[in-house]
Amino acid sequence: MDGLDGIFFLIWKVNFRHLHFFMFPDLSVEVHGLGVGINYGQIANNLPSPTRVSYLLRSLNISRVKLYDADPNVLVPFSNTNVDFIIGLGNEYLQNMTDPIKAQNWVQQRVQPYLTRTRITCITVGNEVFKYNDHQQWSNLLPAMQTVYNTLVNLGLDKQVSVTTAHSLDILDVSFPPSAGAFRQDLGEYLHGILNFHAQVKSPFLINAYPYFAYKDNPNGVSLDYVLFQPNQGTMDPSTNLKYDNMLYAQVDAVYYAIKGMGHTDIEVRVSETGWPSKGDENEVGATPENAGLYNGNLLKRIEQRQGTPAKPNIPIDIYVFALFNENLKPGPASERNYGLFYPDGTPVYSIGVQGYLPELVYSSASKNNGFLVCSLLILAMAYFIFF
Repeated sequence: MDGLDGIFFLIWKVNFRHLHFFMFPDLSVEVHGLGVGINYGQIANNLPSPTRVSYLLRSLNISRVKLYDADPNVLVPFSNTNVDFIIGLGNEYLQNMTDPIKAQNWVQQRVQPYLTRTRITCITVGNEVFKYNDHQQWSNLLPAMQTVYNTLVNLGLDKQVSVTTAHSLDILDVSFPPSAGAFRQDLGEYLHGILNFHAQVKSPFLINAYPYFAYKDNPNGVSLDYVLFQPNQGTMDPSTNLKYDNMLYAQVDAVYYAIKGMGHTDIEVRVSETGWPSKGDENEVGATPENAGLYNGNLLKRIEQRQGTPAKPNIPIDIYVFALFNENLKPGPASERNYGLFYPDGTPVYSIGVQGYLPELVYSSASKNNGFLVCSLLILAMAYFIFF
């Protein structure tokens, strides 16, 4: 934590809500328990420091964060914040993680030192491995998951940290109607072992589900209201007579039925990524701020209601929204760089009914002015706290 970040930490501790309205009267903060997780991607060169991001997330009352690595520069600033972290092992590490010694070294260096202060609850071993035609990685995935889990057991950490991996919906051969959900046949041998692993260690099956892709690929055949959680006629599953008023829930249930088709009924499906881009290329139909606001805003309302899917009505869906910030260095089409709820300066990309606060760092061309401005802010904050 640098000096200015430290000053803002002190100011935050004095009285966040009073300070905010006193110094920034043109902004408003609505603090809600969103009940939602957030993906904190960092493929960008203009993001705020993790210390400042921790303030933003606390102002939003978001207490669950998913990373794509195990970056100490993020984990340390979130010490003692009561934020639950999912950390990631990239696909490039899969082969190494099949080696017990290398797996133990990674856990001891990247996980164990931070557990006393930062709440790491889950490790995702690989991300969307079956999306890529790398059969060696397909073969390494389960052994890597097992080796990381066994390492946690040996270190006495398995009750604290679970092990899983995240899949794209490309693993499904059939997704509609949901009751016909089935995995791709070429993945059967791999997924069978992975499902047995989940059942044995009681860890969740994660999916990255994006109704946006279905709409983009077939805007004339897919109802926009259906994918945006807007009022619509819905669709009926003819085998179960269950009605679906949105595509995301249908996708989740299709995965549940595919898992059931492989003989498992005790594995929970969670959504590790879902979102909607606010901008895209000309051929990326539907990528607008309005649609992104509707998708994520309506999704948050469903999460607040603790809804389950039609097939699993008593199990509220566990969802991580993608993503916290727009990431300007992500490759691919324009949409890939425009999934964020916030711009890097902390302003919302669109309105979803909540607003957070990213504290400003005060800089000046003259160092003496730095000290004067920062001290002035601190004095003002203390005075307001004392007298109001």
